[in-house]
Amino acid sequence: MLRKDHNPADPDDSPRPQLAKAYIPADTEDRIYKLWEDSGAFTADANSTKEPFTVSMPPPNATGQLHLGHAVMLALEDIFIRTARMQGKEALWIPGTDHAAIATESVVIKQIQKEERIPDPRASLGREELLKRIAHFVEKSRGTIRSQVRKMGSSCDWSRERYTLEPTLNRMVNEVFVKMYADGLIYRGHRIVNWDPKLQTTVSDDEIEYKEEKAPFYMFQYGPFQIGTSRPETKFGDKYVVMHPDDERYAGYKHGDTFETEWINGPVTATVIKDKSVDPEFGTGVMTITPWHDATDFAIAEHHDLDKEQVIGFDGKLLPIAGEFAGLRIEDARPKIVEKLKEKGLLVKADEEYVHNLALSQRGKGPIEPQIKEQWFIDVNKRVVKWNRKEMSLKEIMQEVVQTKLIKIIPERFESTYFHWIDNLRDWCISRQIWWGHRIPVYYCSACQFAQTEMSLESGVLNHENSKLKTQNSEFTSVQSLIQCPNCGGQVTQDPDTLDTWFSSALWTWSTLIDQKLAEDPSVTFEDLLRQSPDFQKFHPTTVMETGYDILFFWVARMILMTTYAVGQIPFETVYLHGMVRTREGKKMSKSDPETMIDPLDIISRYGADALRLSMIVGQSPGADTKLYEEKIAGYRNFINKLWNASRFVLMQCEQAGIDPKTIEFGHHVELSLADKALLSALQDLILDVTRGLEGYRLSDVGERLYSFVWDYFCDWYLEVSKGEVNHAVLIHSLRTILKVLHPYCPFVTEEIWDSIKPTDAGFLIKEQWPIYDEEIVDRESYQQLQIIIDIITAIRKLRQEHNVPLDKDLTVTLVTAEHTELLQAQMGHIKRMARVAEIFIQESRPEGEIVSAFLTGVEVHLSLEGLIDPEKEKASLLKEKENLEKFKAGIEAKLGNAQFMERAPEKLVVEQKQKLAEAVEKLEKIKERLNGFITHS
Repeated sequence: MLRKDHNPADPDDSPRPQLAKAYIPADTEDRIYKLWEDSGAFTADANSTKEPFTVSMPPPNATGQLHLGHAVMLALEDIFIRTARMQGKEALWIPGTDHAAIATESVVIKQIQKEERIPDPRASLGREELLKRIAHFVEKSRGTIRSQVRKMGSSCDWSRERYTLEPTLNRMVNEVFVKMYADGLIYRGHRIVNWDPKLQTTVSDDEIEYKEEKAPFYMFQYGPFQIGTSRPETKFGDKYVVMHPDDERYAGYKHGDTFETEWINGPVTATVIKDKSVDPEFGTGVMTITPWHDATDFAIAEHHDLDKEQVIGFDGKLLPIAGEFAGLRIEDARPKIVEKLKEKGLLVKADEEYVHNLALSQRGKGPIEPQIKEQWFIDVNKRVVKWNRKEMSLKEIMQEVVQTKLIKIIPERFESTYFHWIDNLRDWCISRQIWWGHRIPVYYCSACQFAQTEMSLESGVLNHENSKLKTQNSEFTSVQSLIQCPNCGGQVTQDPDTLDTWFSSALWTWSTLIDQKLAEDPSVTFEDLLRQSPDFQKFHPTTVMETGYDILFFWVARMILMTTYAVGQIPFETVYLHGMVRTREGKKMSKSDPETMIDPLDIISRYGADALRLSMIVGQSPGADTKLYEEKIAGYRNFINKLWNASRFVLMQCEQAGIDPKTIEFGHHVELSLADKALLSALQDLILDVTRGLEGYRLSDVGERLYSFVWDYFCDWYLEVSKGEVNHAVLIHSLRTILKVLHPYCPFVTEEIWDSIKPTDAGFLIKEQWPIYDEEIVDRESYQQLQIIIDIITAIRKLRQEHNVPLDKDLTVTLVTAEHTELLQAQMGHIKRMARVAEIFIQESRPEGEIVSAFLTGVEVHLSLEGLIDPEKEKASLLKEKENLEKFKAGIEAKLGNAQFMERAPEKLVVEQKQKLAEAVEKLEKIKERLNGFITHS
């Protein structure tokens, strides 16, 4: 067992550590993690000449708790980084946390409201005081997520831990903002945005969830036309009726025609607008537009330069334009508005079964209200960015880097999803009406001509204030008195809004590599910061960006957008997308349904981090959801115990022989048995398969291969064979190799075992060299020969089990072969012992009498049943079971072949019936095999 005072590299350290009877993760994992961290095993060297390998950890919320999504991400990334480190690369895994603007501010405000009974903390406390409280709350909370990341065994470089709201990253945010503004990519304008009335801020398109709901769809008479809507509360300002110019039904109406019509609060003058965006097939092919509260309507109004009127306030209540309904909330006003239109004879019909998707704020959970608001945007279509000697738009660059495979997405099928999103990408609204976050670095002067119309950015005359301003801004103290207007000398005020959290997160792969000391010097330009930051020069771009497919658009696409623009490089070479972890039934795990949740920290305390890691990785293909349940985790805990017990067996063999396992060296001079040669050959295949699998990001396949090799080949076969002829050198060498290739998956248990068997001059396993494939050790003939022996033992065991032969009964087996006689004679002792056979005959002809048989390639296995069972009774029982199963199978086939049943039966029932049919077919095949095994020779 590794002790705190144990020097892994000291060959004279004594007494020799021994493995306890049972492996207890809770007594091991924290201790080992501290030893790794204290030894500097996680720390990368920017000055080394090794090939760099970089992983940027998707930063969890600084105030968050570890959940399974984090756990999967951490397990996958740790496998990448540990493998690269052992392969001799300069491996850097950057940890960090996100300030999580909307979520964090919301949590603290609710806390203040509850504990201090302050209804509106923003109004009562003011900006500076509220920000100080949020910052204090975050600093207290960050330690929690840090310790939880460590619990997963994450070998990240804590000396480089970053935070999205720290001063260096704040400077990078401001630098990029100013640069984009100067290039005309950032602009301020009135556009339709997603407004969250509950949180009182805009949210991006990607921060919206859609919930299917049933709501009435109304058809109203609007002059000579009939219009449909599910939102009559927005229709007070409707004075434009729009139709497709090629719709022959309305050919008699010309663009610009007007007419008078009675509407909700009296007569209105309406104007006909012809626009090709209208779908003639939807409803009547005619619609009125509400430009202030609908993105499509806004686009039409912009195209035709139409008036726009706000109907719903930012508080979610109707404005004075609604007349008698002003001040009402939407849900209260809607039925009353419909009733009034009905009284006027303008309600044509209502479809009460109409189903549509309601837009909800992902963070606030309340309905989203489209609003026109003056906001800051990034123009994704303006061709001003230099890329590959061309001037391109941000959108075009985002498309090109994936199309040309500069960036590879795994699995590849998500490329089409990515392109669909990019093709439909709109200008990005980057301003938020909250206080926690990177404040927009724009200042306004109310004393001169710049008032309300132009702004002065942190550039030019204001440059000398940069350092002080940014440091102060990061500490959330007032900056308003720090800067004077360069035009008139008057006092300026900073824009009150903050940037979208994803703006700073989009800079993550490179901003985290900027030299922090250098960034404190305002005289160092942005370009020089990049050139003079050793970490950026060594470790960018990131080698692999691993994250969930659900934030492909939130984060991955935005990192491509911002990084290609800001530093002229791709942010990463490969994107590896993992799926969601679901329940046994395939349900999404949700906090609102505690029964569906699995707490990774609870699992770690009971089963260990290694078992959790394996259970999440094995069986999960890239981009595919996986099911997780406690029995699965327990199964991998059993695997960990199997490895532990096998290691104890190896050490006991050494102890019984008086050999110190640490002094054992393996070389080609060692005398080898058939099993030794076969195992060593199989180990080379394992090394090759695991190495190639990891290089190809087939982590689940590699996990399954390791599991099968360790459990089946090494433990169940080689160790059993070695009980008859122990080769200590091969035992120790093979176990050392297994621990090395298993280490990225199961770091804790492998490190603990390694300390008992490592060479005297070796250190921690985490720093060991990855095993190299050695063609000279490959021995296909020996491997195949041992496989023949394994197949024979397996066949004998299976025949005994199938025919209910008790284990205490002596068996007589005849092996019929013309080509393997010498092999079988040499290995007869192993076959007898492991298959529990009393007597074996090796001959070239089949024996006579009551036997059951198995036919292998090159060998027939015949087990004599004489005196052991009644073969006729056994056959009769099998025939009866076969008859019953055939009737059962026919019944299910008839049911599934019935069109009426298939049409009316619930899908779940149909699936159950098909599963039962498959099971019946499988059982029948097994019974037929057993019946065919009865061969009687007279």
